[in-house]
Amino acid sequence: MNGPDLPVWAAWIVVVLTLGGAGFALTGALGLIRLKTFYERVHAPTLGATLGAFLILTGSMLLLSLVEGHIVLRDALIGLFITLTTPVTMLLLSRAAAHRDRTEKNPGAPPEP
Repeated sequence: MNGPDLPVWAAWIVVVLTLGGAGFALTGALGLIRLKTFYERVHAPTLGATLGAFLILTGSMLLLSLVEGHIVLRDALIGLFITLTTPVTMLLLSRAAAHRDRTEKNPGAPPEP
């Protein structure tokens, strides 16, 4: 790396945050594969993606702040967009699927609110 040396303690924190975020994202992806119904499957990736992205972006902001010598908050905007759009998308998909299942009179459809 051509630039200032990163302290070992900071490198370890960045590694832990990044691997933790990747672990949460992997857990969400595995939930998408392993769970059986649509309503179960839609929940796991939403939580995994949101928390995983938050941890990865925190590690990225820490690394860039230490390398550039000032606080870097560019990645916080990415985190804000992910935090706002992922749950909204999950909610819209779930409502559309519930409406379709109720219209088709599927036995596994969620009850009317």
